[in-house]
Amino acid sequence: MSDDDDFMQDSADEDYDFEYEDDEDEESGDIGIENKYYNAKQMKVDNPLEAIDEFLGLPPMEQDKGEWGFKGLKQAIKLEFKLGRYGDAVEHYRELLTYVKSAVTRNYSEKSINNMLDYIEKGSDDAQAYKCMEQFYSLTLDSFQNTNNERLWLKTNIKLCRLWLERKEFAQLTKKVKELHKACQREDGTDDTSKGTYLLELFALEIQMYAQMQNNKRLKVLYQRALRVRSAVPHPKIMGIIRECGGKMHMSEENWEEAQSDFFESFRNYDEAGSMQRIQVLKYLVLTTMLMKSDINPFDSQETKPYKNDPRISAMTDLVDAFQRDDIHAYEDVLSKHPDVLSDPFIAENIDEVSRNMRTKALLKLVAPYTRFSIDFIAKRLKISVPEVMEITSFLILDHKLKAQIDQESGIVTIDSASDTERLRALRDWNSSLRNLWQAALNGEGFRPDENGQGGQVFSGSLDGLQRGLMSRNIRQSDFVGRSTLGKVPADGV
Repeated sequence: MSDDDDFMQDSADEDYDFEYEDDEDEESGDIGIENKYYNAKQMKVDNPLEAIDEFLGLPPMEQDKGEWGFKGLKQAIKLEFKLGRYGDAVEHYRELLTYVKSAVTRNYSEKSINNMLDYIEKGSDDAQAYKCMEQFYSLTLDSFQNTNNERLWLKTNIKLCRLWLERKEFAQLTKKVKELHKACQREDGTDDTSKGTYLLELFALEIQMYAQMQNNKRLKVLYQRALRVRSAVPHPKIMGIIRECGGKMHMSEENWEEAQSDFFESFRNYDEAGSMQRIQVLKYLVLTTMLMKSDINPFDSQETKPYKNDPRISAMTDLVDAFQRDDIHAYEDVLSKHPDVLSDPFIAENIDEVSRNMRTKALLKLVAPYTRFSIDFIAKRLKISVPEVMEITSFLILDHKLKAQIDQESGIVTIDSASDTERLRALRDWNSSLRNLWQAALNGEGFRPDENGQGGQVFSGSLDGLQRGLMSRNIRQSDFVGRSTLGKVPADGV
């Protein structure tokens, strides 16, 4: 039932005693109050003050509290709040709550109160308006508590907590959430399974609060407790919130696989709820794919495939494509052409790791043919700063992925030649074989007298052994003759 619905009399209350005069008086009274209401609505834009007087004139026209008086008060309160007449708005809201008990249906009153609070929240843009809004919430909570309507009391409190979360009023939020948790427990202190849905909403609020406070220790405890709640059938948006915060928590721990799983579940729940947050979470899912260095396209799944060509995530799609192709220039072009990608603090915080991985791979690929290169040369080719090239090169050397030395003064990096190392190793092996052969000769195994009985020394057997030893090691004389220990250096590497 909305404000524009016509007031209908219940047929069961009609009088069939043919008292035509009385019926006509009652009908004309209803028509009069209805006309007054719609005339007041037409004045709202041009003459709001007169409209308020007209709306406030509706309740006295009803013998008992009824729907038209309720509607009139609602309209008057909204206009008074809009005009800054906060004291009047609070007093008339107090009167409106007296209609909830008997004058209108429960569903209609719930919907009207929620809409009223939403309207007040949106207009609370200064200190006075915010104070007025707090009075509205206080009156509402008192009303529902006095009528023993625990469900509405919980829902209104949770709504108030969301407002405090949005305004980052964490002290008030923490105190209220603790009170609400007690309301959702049995006398023995265990969780009341019949209130599982409210419990999940409270967990979602706390998890968001601790995520903003970057208190991962407390967040992790609440996240695990929330996943253990099995008695509730929560709104998918609530589970989307919990899973999103869980994904961010795992990201901070560099647990990419768990983060990817949570972001996917968050996206799926947001998508089911029709929430626009699904687009942002899908970006987070793409980000984790790159951090995992995965070759699997995140848009291959049935749930994400419809969003592959969505213009809102085209930049992230291009980024993951460039990443999986190891195309550093395409990757950097996407970031420079779409600065809005970094407008999200979470993406901006974690994209650095992806960029570093891309630039590290690009640097290794670029320096592969060189034995020397300058830091300036790499910076120009990769289009990144000199300090960053120096940092990446130092990291690669310390991680033993690049065997090289950096000359800090000249900015020249000299790579250890792998071929030189192999030749030196072969030379050592050859020298060891000769030493073994000489020892064998001294032991008499390689001596025999010549035909004249002289003590000539012929090493035929030992020389054969030497040849076999050299052949077994695949060592050629050319490995040590006419070869430089430093290969040629391409001219453009320095």
